Parts: sequence; C-alpha cells; structure tokens
Amino acid sequence: MEPTADALAALLHRARSGRTLLDGAREATGLSLDEAYAVQDRLTALRLGEGRRRVGWKLGYTSAVMREQMGVDAPNHGPLLDDMVLDGTVAGGGAEAAGHLHPRVEPEIGIVLARDLAGTGLGIADVAAAVAEVRACLEVVDSIWLDYRFTAAQNTADGSSAAGVVVGPVLDVDPAECHGIPVELTGDGTVLATATSAAAGGHPLLGVAWLAGELAARGRGLRAGELVITGGLTAAVPLRAGHALAARFGTGAVVAVRRPAGETDAGCAPPP
Repeated sequence: MEPTADALAALLHRARSGRTLLDGAREATGLSLDEAYAVQDRLTALRLGEGRRRVGWKLGYTSAVMREQMGVDAPNHGPLLDDMVLDGTVAGGGAEAAGHLHPRVEPEIGIVLARDLAGTGLGIADVAAAVAEVRACLEVVDSIWLDYRFTAAQNTADGSSAAGVVVGPVLDVDPAECHGIPVELTGDGTVLATATSAAAGGHPLLGVAWLAGELAARGRGLRAGELVITGGLTAAVPLRAGHALAARFGTGAVVAVRRPAGETDAGCAPPP
C-alpha cells in the first residue's frame, strides 16, 4: 500500500532534515503525478509551518538536455522558499551553498514579476508585459532520492529537487527577446557546457505561461514580486566540496556558487 500524502510528505521532510537519502526503488514507487503534487503541497506546508516563506517557483525539465539526463519526459514545478535564495551579485568568488545533501548546479533564466499573472492560454507577449526583471541565475538542485534516480512523480513530490537559487545580475534584455542569450557553464576554469536560453522550452517565458496555466488549474496564480526560474539550460553538474561553478550569460553577466571545503554528501537510509 502506498503511503498517504501526509505520511509521504512527513517522510520526505524527516529525511531531508536528517540528511538521509531515500531509495526511489523502495519508496513511493506507485505514485501518480496528481498524488505527487498533493504530497508537494503538504511538504511545502510543513516547511512554511517552520517560519519559511514562499517567494516564487522553479520549473524543472523544460530543456531537452535535462529531460534526457534525468529520464523525465515532461516539465514539472516546485516552490522556491526564502531560505533557498542566495545573493549572486556580490563580488568575491560567488555565493556559498552549504549544508546540502549531494548538490548539482545548472544555469537558468530567472524572471521576476512586476504584477500578478494568472490563467490559461497565455502567450509570450502576455507574460512579457508582466515581467519586472530578467536575471542570470544558477539553481542548486539537491534531490532527496539516492543517486538522482527517481520517477517524474517522485521528483515532483520532492519539490522538483529545489534547494537553492543563486540570483545574479539583471540581464539587459527585452523580456520578449530573452530566448537568445548564450550561456557558458564553467568549473575550475574549464568550460563544462554551453547553451542558449532558448533551451528552456524554446523561450523562458513559455515556461512561465505553462506554470500560470498549471497553477490556474489548482485555483492559484503567480504574484507580483515572485521569482520564477525557468529550467536548466544545460545538464546539471555536481557541486563538489571546496569547488565553485560559474555561468556567464551573454558577454558579461556572471553568477557563481561555491561549496565549502570539507562537506560530505549524504548517505542512504538503511532498509527497514
């Protein structure tokens, strides 16, 4: 018998709090996507009950390269909470991402909304009219699932692996044209991957429109001031202890993140 949404949310919450990974081959193996979003809602409620605030949303698997890497065939979404947000505009080696389980990093286009946005059938122009800023971002994903082996539903229940977002400089671009930005991901001076921002489903704003429609189906909407990160543009790269990763957007905007030396990855929970 599959656990209830409340029970699975509590399991995910305990595991992350206790720095213990779960084996996707043993836990929640029959979870449907609708059930997964119910779990995600209950997990978010547990986190909000600890005094955290929701400040936006993340999109997962909007790019073909990320879907191929993780074996997921459709986008999903999860919440961004206030303690996930790191300032990537301060000089000096990048923001520090500490205390994660087994973090990976991917460059993303971030969208900050100037006004509320809700409804289905929105287009690029509708979303562009609601954009306050386009930001260079790095997402820190940190799955609760061992070795990042999960179904789409398991990943969705865990908030699409959302754990951190380094919010970098504002990109000087018309929001309607934010799909043509070249991106280069580097580590230790080596280029690890390149892409353009169109990798996010053809256009980052299409992902925001999709999210607005998904939320509308659940009686929700996007709010002014919220940040939406629109999906990884390259494959996710492990963030090793004592190392840093950086992304250059266009010809100038750089955002970086580092992991403290001495950190170790989490281990898996033993079988019951």
